[in-house]
Amino acid sequence: MTELDSIHNQVISCTKCDLCKTRTNAVPGKGNKNAEIIFIGEAPGRSEDLRGEPFVGSAGKKLSEMLEKAGLSRESVYITNVVKCRPPNNRVPTELERNSCIEYLNNEIKAINPKIICIMGNTASNSILGKGEITKNRGKIIEKDGRSYFLTFHPAATIYNQELIPVLEKDIQNLVKALDEIKGT
Repeated sequence: MTELDSIHNQVISCTKCDLCKTRTNAVPGKGNKNAEIIFIGEAPGRSEDLRGEPFVGSAGKKLSEMLEKAGLSRESVYITNVVKCRPPNNRVPTELERNSCIEYLNNEIKAINPKIICIMGNTASNSILGKGEITKNRGKIIEKDGRSYFLTFHPAATIYNQELIPVLEKDIQNLVKALDEIKGT
């Protein structure tokens, strides 16, 4: 069993917070165990809760389209969330819920050891970097604890605000360029 398999099993049996009582399925991260990029969102939505996989609903479809436009496949990256269970009515996860899951996220990052981590949205940014303000910081790389983090909007934001679609598409393209710079290619 790989380290990611172990994390997956811990996530699906987790009872650290009350979200375990309302979930259909816990949603561990999924993707390439050797990914150079990890994408991190907020929490599973309804589709993700039903299927037990991250980013399979409408926001996930948007993300997949943008990855393809930037020359990436979902199979080449790893996609996960800060919180591994769906909060009721898709509300923002509480600090307790985020703290209950942060060890799983940190272990996913450690196991994969990506070259760059794409943080999508305020909740993920707050949880990982201690700062929200995605509008102010999007498109930027922030270095913390020896890791490179690229900040952008959550794909769900483009569903409610169509004007963000080209912005997020450009951010994903810039993320790929940033990865190439980090790799020295």
